[in-house]
Amino acid sequence: MSGHSHWAGIKQRKGVNDARRAKVFTRLAKPITIAAREGGGNPDTNFKLRMAMDKAREFNMPKDNIDRAIKRGTGELKGAELVEMVYEASAPGGIMLLVKVTTDNKNRAVSEIKTVFNKLGGKLGEAGSAMWNFEQVGGIIVELNGKNTEELEMAAIEAGAKDMLSEEGAFIVYTEIQDLQKVQENLENSGLKVTESGLIYIPKNTVKIDESTHLSYEKILEALDELDDVEEIYDNL
Repeated sequence: MSGHSHWAGIKQRKGVNDARRAKVFTRLAKPITIAAREGGGNPDTNFKLRMAMDKAREFNMPKDNIDRAIKRGTGELKGAELVEMVYEASAPGGIMLLVKVTTDNKNRAVSEIKTVFNKLGGKLGEAGSAMWNFEQVGGIIVELNGKNTEELEMAAIEAGAKDMLSEEGAFIVYTEIQDLQKVQENLENSGLKVTESGLIYIPKNTVKIDESTHLSYEKILEALDELDDVEEIYDNL
């Protein structure tokens, strides 16, 4: 999806590593708990919870873990209070970043992120330093499943999409924030399989960087990926 997916990194480097599985499940549980706290524990009436549960199931998270995460959100089980935040930063080459975190310790989260940027040539910015260059929208990834781009574009238009993009073997549908659930359900009702959805940030203005800068930037992404609190990273590349 537009930006850098923390979960894509997990799939590539950690998804098959049993020693890391518990940490992955802990990360997946956080958005489930927050969604249940905000909208209740029924995924049929809580779309955000349903999305978080679907993502957890993609990683074969056990049902018991999912149920516990929901109960922490609804208050049936005690646990540390989680908060979601978006940090703004910059990297070499004029790259602007938004780093979305879910954490039970804001001081730890900001300290770890700041350390990554200080060590690898980036900078954690003030509020507003990068957000102005991003727009929040709904993002839905649709499985191609042998369909051509024209078929998918027509289905997306009929479903109420704001825009769409086909790249690297994926078809991405963009929506207005308030239309995300409606468009996803319309796509699913038309027979398409949604593999990922959620609210994302897309850049208004983009930059191009040379190979050397790109290699340096990859090191920043890899270091951020290793932080437990980091959920998603968006940039203007």
